[in-house]
Amino acid sequence: MDTTIDLRCAKRNMLIIILVIAASLLVNISANAQNAELWKTLEGDVNLFIANDLGRNGYYEQKPVAELMGEMAGAIGPEAIVAAGDVHHFEGVASTQDPLWMTNYELIYAHPELMMTWLPVLGNHEYRGNTQAVLDYRNISRRWEMEGRYYTKVYDDNGVSIRLVLIDTTPLIDRYHHSATYPDVDSQDIDTQLKWIDKTLDEAKEDWVIVVGHHPMYADTKKDIIEQKDMQSRLLPIFQRHKSKVAMYVCGHIHNFQHIRRGNDGIDYVVNTSGSLARKVNPTDGTVFCSPAEGFSVVSASKNQLNLYMIDNKGNVIHKIERFKK
Repeated sequence: MDTTIDLRCAKRNMLIIILVIAASLLVNISANAQNAELWKTLEGDVNLFIANDLGRNGYYEQKPVAELMGEMAGAIGPEAIVAAGDVHHFEGVASTQDPLWMTNYELIYAHPELMMTWLPVLGNHEYRGNTQAVLDYRNISRRWEMEGRYYTKVYDDNGVSIRLVLIDTTPLIDRYHHSATYPDVDSQDIDTQLKWIDKTLDEAKEDWVIVVGHHPMYADTKKDIIEQKDMQSRLLPIFQRHKSKVAMYVCGHIHNFQHIRRGNDGIDYVVNTSGSLARKVNPTDGTVFCSPAEGFSVVSASKNQLNLYMIDNKGNVIHKIERFKK
């Protein structure tokens, strides 16, 4: 008799568990469908994702944010993912065969919708290792389309064009020079890169131009403020010469979201948050918005409007930057 009762209880409990799991799955399916509908509204004629400060072997929020990127990519259909530096913490990579390529990148960004073009730039953590290996990884992975330490890429769809100017900011900052920690920095020709940036912006004819680097021009940060001073002294004169063309400068490095407008150049300065481990942030001079959430950004463009959406680790749009053609 006791055995029969135990079996009935076990079956009842199992049925309850199955029903709870089924209900949970239905809720998740319904929520994902609603999210997909919302995410679809972000889509423009040309779409891009921007992610950076990623490589923590899947820990902290890296894996959940990577999965979210894949789900949103299925709804929005970006042309590419811009990786704005520090794909590898902490000491960069030793070679194209370093296991960190698997644990920081390949096995983490494994969603089918993320099997697309990635456009990386070097961050300071890449400069701690073998930066040439980061460039050479394009010979290993078809989606790692890094054409150089600095390069430009144009996307054109439905008559709408975006030019990305992807730059190498670590050599532009003096404190990284003459340091055994950053062995490749001293061999980089700063003047040649600056002339290239100036020439590329001068010749740009696209509807929208976005410059992407790793280090910020302006930001609230506990890092050495001299980094921003060096960026400003070397890049601001170029940006201001081409302020009618440059819509945004987007970077990483600080591990939080910041949207800053400063001066009269009309450029939106965007700090994109970490895709793995974010940090606290406070408003600073020119702050329009800031948040300590992990996540990434979505860029969408039409002929007359450019949007950047800051996405938190739950898939919510927490800030929108809008630019319009005059």
